[in-house]
Amino acid sequence: MKRVLLFLATNIAVMVLLSIIISILGVDRWLTANGIDYVSLLFMSVILGFGGSIISLFMSKTMAKWSTGAQTIDGSEGTTQYWLVQTVQKLATTAGIGMPEVCVYEGPANAFATGAFKNDALVAVSSGLLEAMDRNQIEAVLGHEISHVANGDMVTLTLIQGVVNTFVVFLSRIVGYFVDKTIFRTERGIGPGFYITVIVCQIVFGILASLIVAWFSRYREFRADAGSAHLLGTPQPMIAALQRLGAIETGGLPDSVKTLGINSRSGMFQLFATHPPIEERIAALQARA
Repeated sequence: MKRVLLFLATNIAVMVLLSIIISILGVDRWLTANGIDYVSLLFMSVILGFGGSIISLFMSKTMAKWSTGAQTIDGSEGTTQYWLVQTVQKLATTAGIGMPEVCVYEGPANAFATGAFKNDALVAVSSGLLEAMDRNQIEAVLGHEISHVANGDMVTLTLIQGVVNTFVVFLSRIVGYFVDKTIFRTERGIGPGFYITVIVCQIVFGILASLIVAWFSRYREFRADAGSAHLLGTPQPMIAALQRLGAIETGGLPDSVKTLGINSRSGMFQLFATHPPIEERIAALQARA
């Protein structure tokens, strides 16, 4: 219920904010004078902006298992699987959330958590992670993923993505109308200038919006690291796990769940990175110690 209310409140807040902005700038009067129903445009932008994000959130568990080939375990498969399930249960109880579905998949060292609800989430670890780390390090990684669930990171990330998507859809069309009417001088209906401008603006605005999403993604990794330290009572296991991750090959996740992994290489531009450098994460944990 809290998440439903949060979703509704976010939608209302976005619509109110956009209405205030276009009113202050006088854009609403210009749109009305040119026969453009900006209220309908606003509703359409919210639906398009949040629609895909919300659908992805509710399908996240199914998509994650499908894309990685993750298999659910209950602990009866073997000693390691039993320990995994029991450890997740202990950490979930400590964090005050319901028992997540526990999965294992084949791939390089990594782990992720996903799901629309705190009490109905999924935690998955790779075979590479189980082979490369000792149990203290694996427990720290599991604590990190449980912290993502307890913090509600998946929902928050979805709402942020929905907000920026809404702004991208709305503003790109506003600019499209303006260019079409003032530069291409289309007098009736919508001309080619509108469609060309919308495509270009959605690309440009989408790149700028991704900076916001990437920033939050990096921020939530620091929180999850700190959450693991809190659940285990010490940051040392998480520090050791991060040091190990920095020394081995990680990744192996499909694009659809790559941002959910325990680690992702930063690439060329740190501003677009979904994960902070491991050195910064270790330094943050050492500061806590």
